[in-house]
Amino acid sequence: MALGCAEVSRPSPATGRSQGDLAPARRVAGWLRPAWLEVDLARVTANVAHIARVVAPARVCAVVKADGYGHGAVQVARAAIEGGASYLGVALAEEGHELRQAGITTPVLVLSEPPAQAMRLVVEDGLTASIYTERGLAALVDAARSGPGGRPRVHLKLDTGMHRVGADEGTFLDLARRVASSSELHLEGVFTHLAVADEPGNDYTPAQLERFGRAVGRLRSEGVDPPLVHAANSAAALCHPGARFSMVRPGIAVYGLAPGPLVAGRPEVGALQPVLSLKAEVSFAKQVGAGERVSYGLRYEVAERSVIATVPLGYADGVPPRLVVVGGEVLVGGGRRPIAGTVTMDQIMVDCGPGSTVRAGDEVVLLGRQGDQEVTAWDWASRLGTIAYEVTCGLSPRLPRVYV
Repeated sequence: MALGCAEVSRPSPATGRSQGDLAPARRVAGWLRPAWLEVDLARVTANVAHIARVVAPARVCAVVKADGYGHGAVQVARAAIEGGASYLGVALAEEGHELRQAGITTPVLVLSEPPAQAMRLVVEDGLTASIYTERGLAALVDAARSGPGGRPRVHLKLDTGMHRVGADEGTFLDLARRVASSSELHLEGVFTHLAVADEPGNDYTPAQLERFGRAVGRLRSEGVDPPLVHAANSAAALCHPGARFSMVRPGIAVYGLAPGPLVAGRPEVGALQPVLSLKAEVSFAKQVGAGERVSYGLRYEVAERSVIATVPLGYADGVPPRLVVVGGEVLVGGGRRPIAGTVTMDQIMVDCGPGSTVRAGDEVVLLGRQGDQEVTAWDWASRLGTIAYEVTCGLSPRLPRVYV
C-alpha cells in the first residue's frame, strides 16, 4: 500500500475510538507515528463541480499551488479535473513540473512570471506562462527558440490596483500587441487579480474590474481578442458575477473553505464542503492532581484532579504555539477539550477533565469533525488573527496525507 493512500476506519461518535481491528494510523504502511492529515478527495470534486455550476459558462482554473494549499497538489488536481476544472493554477514552474511528472496533461498556468532560469522548464513541460515585464517576455522567447517546438501559451497580467505584480496599462497593451503578432508565442489569455473581493460592498472591486475591462476593450478594438479573460479568485467567482468573464481561478474554495468571514454566509459559499481533517491518536494519558502545572513554563494549572492526554504532534507539524494562548481546543471522546499548556515541537497536551475515560489510542481531531462537533481552519484563524489559507498551508510535510 502506498504511503498516504489508505482507506481509514471511522471513529465512534461517542468515544472517538476507531472501529475495526486496527486504528487508522496502523492501516497506512510506511509510517508509524499516529498523526496524519485526512483529505477527502470526493469533496474536492464536489466543490469544483459546485463552483463550475455557479460560474457557468466560464471555465474553472483550480489553483493547486503550495502543494494544493497543504492538501497535496497532484491528488487535488486529479480530483478537481474530475469535478470539471479545465485549467490548473500554480505559483512556480517547479509546481507545474510536479503535475506533469505525475502524468497530468491539463493546461497549467504559472500565476507569477517565472524567472529567466525557469522559462526552459515552462517550455519543456508545456506550461502556460504569466508575463508582465519586457524581461520576462524576452526570456520566454529565448526559451521558446531553443525549446522542443510548439508555441508556448502566454497570459498577460494587468495590475489594476493590487500593486503586487502585473504590468501598468501602457506596458500591458504593448506586450499584448507584441505577443499577438509573434510567430513564436500564443496569446491565450489576459488577467488581473482582485484585492478585496472578499469584502462585499467595497467599491475597490468594481473599480478594478472597470480598469481591467477598459484595457481589454482597447485590445479588442485593435483586433487582439484572447480567448481567456479572467479576474475572479474564490470570492469573486462565487460572489461577483461581473468578475467571471471567460474563466475563474478559485483557490481556497476548492478546499471547501470560505474565502473570508464576510462572505461565509452567502449560499454559494455555504455549499462548500471542507476537505481536510487533522487527526492523531492519544499516545499517553495520566491522572494529574489539582494545582499541578503542565508543559514548558508550567503556565497551565490544572484546576481539579483531571486526565491529561498527550497527543503526538506539535509546532513542527503546524500547530501554532499561540493557539493555546487564545483558547485552542481539540475534539476527543466526543467533546471539546482545551489544549493544556505550551505547544511543544512534537507534542501537545489536552485537559480531558475529571473522570475522563480517554486513553492511549483514542482519536483526537484538531481540525475536522468528531460526532456532532467540528473545529474548522477558520476557527483557528479567527482566534489567531489570521486566515484559513495560512492554517492549511502551514501544516507540515512530515504529516502523512491520507486520501479517502
